[in-house]
Amino acid sequence: MPRPFNARVDRILRARNSLLCVGLDPDLAQLPRGFRSVSRPVAVARFLEGIVRATYPFAAAYKMQLGSYLGLGRDGFSILGRLVRRIGPTRLRILDLKANDIANTMRLYRDSAFDGLGFDAVTVTPWLGWETLEPLLERPDRGFFVVAHSSNPGAPDFQEIPTPRGPLWQAVVEEVGRWSSRQHNAGVVVGATYADAVRVARRILGNGVPILVPGVGAQGGALSTTVREGVDGHGRGLLVNASRSILYASRGPDWRAAARAEAQRLCQQINQLREGLRTP
Repeated sequence: MPRPFNARVDRILRARNSLLCVGLDPDLAQLPRGFRSVSRPVAVARFLEGIVRATYPFAAAYKMQLGSYLGLGRDGFSILGRLVRRIGPTRLRILDLKANDIANTMRLYRDSAFDGLGFDAVTVTPWLGWETLEPLLERPDRGFFVVAHSSNPGAPDFQEIPTPRGPLWQAVVEEVGRWSSRQHNAGVVVGATYADAVRVARRILGNGVPILVPGVGAQGGALSTTVREGVDGHGRGLLVNASRSILYASRGPDWRAAARAEAQRLCQQINQLREGLRTP
């Protein structure tokens, strides 16, 4: 029987002694200057492979935003597949998809992401109804992170609409908590730019349900508050995502060393912050 996804998350975070998730979201306009002489697909592939090599000792997970690859067409999907294989199963590989559709379509998304490309988890939204996410429960060895409260400035427009169960995003977290108790493969996305949401989400979810937190770094989310409020009772259960601050730490010839140094700094800072917060 395959290990449930949430148990695998905990095992990897413990084995790597890291909560760092590196976002592999290439922006052609920000690639190091040395890539200007090669084609776009070659530049992106070489750059991201270099980032993975540089950050590998400090990362517990990697997250790829699909939109960053679609513009490269077939090459983009080839790059995604190679990255997933290069990263391997000792780190989590998350496809940032934010998909939601009828159940038949969600099965297509699921099978393409997990079996076609080899990802361990996807991000999704619940807005077409909870039954649309049922196909993801059929694969307890793979995971899904439901967007509850995102990190962008317009997040409150809908996510904070009042409901009888509190703000809409909070009702989403409560439902994910119930789902996680069924197959142990669901988590939530809560942006670091809304620290109170991270705190409330952890209180609702308890131990062992992972929270994926974007917004640390370039988006300005407070790392110390995120770690303090987001880790579970074991000092884990949290994936802190950083993308631009690592990828583009330098655009010069030292870009690999700069990315490595920033990943190491973040990993160590996160570990220092969580030390003593919870019982290991």
